[in-house]
Amino acid sequence: MIVAIGSTNPAKVSAVRKAFEVLDRQEVEFVAAGVASGVKEQPFSDEETLAGAVNRSKAVLAEQNADIGIGLEGGVVETPQGLFLCNWGALAAEGREPFVAGGARIPLPDEIAGRLRAGEELGPVMEEYAKKENVRKKEGAIGVFTNELVTRGDMFTHITKMLLGQYLYQKSKTKASK
Repeated sequence: MIVAIGSTNPAKVSAVRKAFEVLDRQEVEFVAAGVASGVKEQPFSDEETLAGAVNRSKAVLAEQNADIGIGLEGGVVETPQGLFLCNWGALAAEGREPFVAGGARIPLPDEIAGRLRAGEELGPVMEEYAKKENVRKKEGAIGVFTNELVTRGDMFTHITKMLLGQYLYQKSKTKASK
C-alpha cells in the first residue's frame, strides 16, 4: 500500500508514519510530497483549513498514484473567546469522498492573535515569539503553548488515526456487505 503525504514537513510526515503503525501486518510505503493546499498560507477559518487538507489529500493521491493520500492543514479560527488554533486532516482514496477529521484547539495569546489578524503567518510569528527556529516543523504553536505536553506531531498523529480509523471501518463494512 502506498500512502502519500501532502507535505514534506517533518512533524506531519512523522505523524502519518506513527498513525499507520497499527498496520504493521501490511507493508506500507510512505511518500512525502509538497503539494499546494489551494488556500492562503495562513488559513483563517475551519472551512479554509479543512479545504486545504482536502485539497492536499486529493492532489497528493493523484500526483503520486498512491492508494491513500493524506492532507494535514493547520490554521486559526475566530471564536467569541478569541483566536484559536485549528487543525484538519483528510484521507483520500480512489472512488470515494475524502474522510475528514479535526484536531485540538487552544486559544492564542492576544499578542500572537493581533499579529495574525494584521496579516502575518503563524509560523514566523511563533519563531520570533518562542525565540526558536522551525517551530512549525517541530513542536508547533500548540507545543509552545502547552509546554510540549501536546506537540504538533501528537495533534496530527491523533487526526491521522481518526482518518485511518474511518477508512478501515468503511473498508470492513464494505467487505462485510459482500
